[in-house]
Amino acid sequence: MTAPEIPALQHLELGVTGMTCTSCSSRVERKLNKLDGVDASVNFSTETAAIDFDPARTTPDALVDAIRGAGYDAFELAPAHAPRDDSPASGDELIDDARDREAAHLKRTALWSALVTVPVVIISMVPALQFTNWQWAVLAATTLVFFSAGSVFHRAALANLRHGATTMDTLVSLGTTAAYAWSIWALFFGNAGHAGMQMEMSIFPADTGMDEIYLETVCVVITFLLLGRWFEVRAKGQSSQALRDLLNMGAKDAAVLRDGREVRVPVSELAVGDTFIVRPGEKIPTDGRVIEGASAVDESMLTGESVPVDVEPGATVTGATLNTSGRLIVEATRVGSETTLAQMGRLVRDAQAGKAPVERLVDRISRVFVPTVIVISLISLVAHLALDYGAAASFTAAVAVLIIACPCALGLATPTAILVGTGRGAQLGLLIKGPEILENTRRADTIVLDKTGTVTTGEMSVTDTFPAKGYAADEVLALAAAVEAGAEHPIAQAIVRAYPGEPAHVTGFSTEPGAGASAVVDGREVRVGRPVADLGRLAEAFAATERDGGTAVAVEVDGAPVGVVAIHDTVKPDSLEAISALRDLGLTPHLLTGDNEGAARAVAEQVGIDAANVTAGVRPADKVDVVERLQGQGKHVAMVGDGVNDAAALAQADLGMAMGAGTDVAIEASDITLMGNSLGSAVDGIRLSRRVLATIKGNLFWAFAYNVILIPVAAIGFLNPMLAGIAMAFSSVFVVSNSLRLRGFRPQFSSAGGK
Repeated sequence: MTAPEIPALQHLELGVTGMTCTSCSSRVERKLNKLDGVDASVNFSTETAAIDFDPARTTPDALVDAIRGAGYDAFELAPAHAPRDDSPASGDELIDDARDREAAHLKRTALWSALVTVPVVIISMVPALQFTNWQWAVLAATTLVFFSAGSVFHRAALANLRHGATTMDTLVSLGTTAAYAWSIWALFFGNAGHAGMQMEMSIFPADTGMDEIYLETVCVVITFLLLGRWFEVRAKGQSSQALRDLLNMGAKDAAVLRDGREVRVPVSELAVGDTFIVRPGEKIPTDGRVIEGASAVDESMLTGESVPVDVEPGATVTGATLNTSGRLIVEATRVGSETTLAQMGRLVRDAQAGKAPVERLVDRISRVFVPTVIVISLISLVAHLALDYGAAASFTAAVAVLIIACPCALGLATPTAILVGTGRGAQLGLLIKGPEILENTRRADTIVLDKTGTVTTGEMSVTDTFPAKGYAADEVLALAAAVEAGAEHPIAQAIVRAYPGEPAHVTGFSTEPGAGASAVVDGREVRVGRPVADLGRLAEAFAATERDGGTAVAVEVDGAPVGVVAIHDTVKPDSLEAISALRDLGLTPHLLTGDNEGAARAVAEQVGIDAANVTAGVRPADKVDVVERLQGQGKHVAMVGDGVNDAAALAQADLGMAMGAGTDVAIEASDITLMGNSLGSAVDGIRLSRRVLATIKGNLFWAFAYNVILIPVAAIGFLNPMLAGIAMAFSSVFVVSNSLRLRGFRPQFSSAGGK
């Protein structure tokens, strides 16, 4: 019996307009997920819907219609693909355009509403300015604000009501409508309409029977909420600016060589295999391989590394980086959505579109919050009336509850912090794959570090040369370099690099796998590798090198030892400081390597890792076992590796951080991708993640404390509805402003982008 075929899902990104709070985004999400074969996530902050759907059971048009049927509008950001294959479309520009139009409309409406509201409030609150029949002039002005400026809330509330849902707009509309209706009743059927009627400002509501009107409350609540919403929309644009800056880094065109001629073409027309020229001062148009020329490339825009990287034929270069000196001819290896820059943008966008576990909890709370508040408001009204507080005071308390309880700040607390934090991380070359990663950075108490390429440079270098009697160190190194010039092994390349001159010509070159290489140099048989003859006095130098974790290479001439070359993998300059910083963050470092015990312990001693926390001689598959063993001891394990042979262990760890300039394997296996090649980047990645999490918790504390404290105050009758509206608007602005502080995050290590 064959297993049923799993349908290939298509991925679609939609822009969603008209959402005013997370209750709206939750409703759109529920509406989409009710469709057959659809898995959708709707993000209020980014105003997008990320949808995976079965094309055999639904279509993109049906998805858009479902959103419109819920009372909102939607537009396609990029075509659907199967399977997911995000294209670098102009989706961000479409969202920005829609957001700019919304911001402009809110600004115009809020400003004229404020111009009307100011005299309404002054006249209503200052008895000396209350001319004869002033209340009727205030009614006319308030009617304009209520029906025109307030229409954004009333329309949304009615649309939600038709679908049996309640949102923040429901509370605003109910509260302002109740205040407006009460005022109309007091003016026409009570005592508030007579010519000599006067009011005065009071922080606490007072029972003045049918003489009290709340027209200034209607104006203030609507105006401040419009201003708050305008600030929120502007803040959303600012918080996603980092992602837009990232995606706009790339070159706009390229000088492609076609039929021997240089032709300027847009970057979008580049194809894999195209050859193009990059002159000094120009950005590299796309990922590629250098086939001619040498230069230094500034990669700080993507990796945060401030020191340019030297490149020569055979080296790989990344699109959007800057060629600083020489002329390069490059062959394109990745274009369009496959480039490193596009992958970075995709990672950041996915992280911003996802939801942290705490945000999903907030969504569930929001769904029951609004109906609960309406019930509390009704209870407050009935209780005040039953206790004979008077109709005006009872009504005031009920309206204040509706207005103060709007969960705007609650809905903005998590997504705005994630939006700003992941954008700032992208600027620093720290790519956080998803919001759920934030919690893992807080829980991690153990960090496993791969040695080669993570703690060390991964490049072998000659650290010493020990000559036999009658030979000079330079002579020994010259003989070794002449033989090793024909070998490809990293140790051979290290010896050749260490020799300052041109290696001598050799004949009869041959290699013995695992043993060394030999050749005839100036008529003498020279062998480089594991010793064959007795080393004599050189034996101690050979043994000491291997005890120190180095690789010892014997040089023999005509069967007699003439010297020993010591080679080590050097520790990165910032590894010692970075590991100390990891300890300060509460993480216990462990060193993990496939190298020998001596090499591992030598490196551990240099960087300050306890010998008991060193595991050497492990294969890639065994690294997973080490991570599992630590997890079995109850530890929450983070791991930093180069993202290639460590991929399985990175995936097993509670928090995987991959180094290596954003290789495909690193991006797939890790939770945080460190575009730089410094261990300090891991420190800053954890610091940034924890800062974002702390900001989310601070935002949620403010939002929850605000509601928990002020709803009872309003229900008791100690809060003027006008002040409630002002406080509610400022709570949202506070949460957004607090999140925007993440844009000022500074890395501890300059190699993580601290230029």
